[in-house]
Amino acid sequence: FKIDGVREISEVTGRFDIMVTMYARSLNDMHKVVSEKIGKIEGILGSESFIEMKRRTKSMPYMP
Repeated sequence: FKIDGVREISEVTGRFDIMVTMYARSLNDMHKVVSEKIGKIEGILGSESFIEMKRRTKSMPYMP
């Protein structure tokens, strides 16, 4: 991807059209990317950020 820190972009259903997964060293760095890069992309009207606090995963035998 062209924006540093962005790891995944998904088309989703529901309230939003896309979901971007990104990583940043700090909230300040995240704010810079969201406001100065993602927020300036043509067609982006707004954004909502979610901070992952904890992750649990489960392997599924039918998924790679």
